[in-house]
Amino acid sequence: MITLDQWRAFVAVVDSGGYARAADALNKTQSSVTYAVQKLESLLGVKAFEISGRKARLTPVGDLLVRRARALLDDAAAIERSAQRLSAGWEPEIGLAAEIVFPRWLLFRSFERFALESAHTRIELFETVLGGTQEALARRQVDLAVAGTVPPGFVGDPLLRLRFLLVARADHPLHRLGREPTLQDLRAQRQLVVRESGALRATRPWVEAAQRWTVSHMATSLDAVRAGYGYAWFPEEMIRAELSAGSLKALPLREGGERYGELYLVYADRDGAGPGVLRLAEILRETVKSECVSRGESSG
Repeated sequence: MITLDQWRAFVAVVDSGGYARAADALNKTQSSVTYAVQKLESLLGVKAFEISGRKARLTPVGDLLVRRARALLDDAAAIERSAQRLSAGWEPEIGLAAEIVFPRWLLFRSFERFALESAHTRIELFETVLGGTQEALARRQVDLAVAGTVPPGFVGDPLLRLRFLLVARADHPLHRLGREPTLQDLRAQRQLVVRESGALRATRPWVEAAQRWTVSHMATSLDAVRAGYGYAWFPEEMIRAELSAGSLKALPLREGGERYGELYLVYADRDGAGPGVLRLAEILRETVKSECVSRGESSG
């Protein structure tokens, strides 16, 4: 029977580029790593590597095996994490990625409720944008996420629907045209855009404006728009005070001046989620629902 240690040795050789480096990564002797891989090949009756010069390269069969082995090791690690969480009770720490458009006061209210039930569980919040949220889930950097989409292979439910407005300061040139701004008018002015978080950043502006400032956080974008440096999209919830005071105004476009976006509550591993993750998710849903009902808004 092939053991997990043999699969780990095989994957380590592939990832490290050789037996010596794999041995260092696994804190084993090179001979034990070599034996584990040879034993795996013998039990399966295949050759996973072929020698090319001084290097060992994967055969087509080996390429298939390494992909299956990674999935097997991921599943084994998930089972171990689940067992540890169940045996230890509530998790000592929970990671949560949340899109920056999600109202922070809802987060903090949920965290406070959670703390009353599990004061010793730490919460690590990752404030993310679009691809960064999906990346945090894919890398298992977090246990839970409030995301704009449910990535393939993950489980999630609708949580909150947000209304977005395109706004500028009340005295911005776009508000002094005496008519509805056109796309051409927008292109002639500076646009504020929030950069996607994560390693792969592919910021997609709404229009190709002549000038564009790309920032890393929506709070920075809001500061710039408040100061009159340009226009940008914001969730209505974030700028209620400015809209009420009249310091920011929605741009009166004939069409396209507002958008709606759905936010989802997504588990990194629903089956392996510990009691703390499940309870925090439940509290987030309850908090959003109760607050939306009281404000007459739409929850997921």
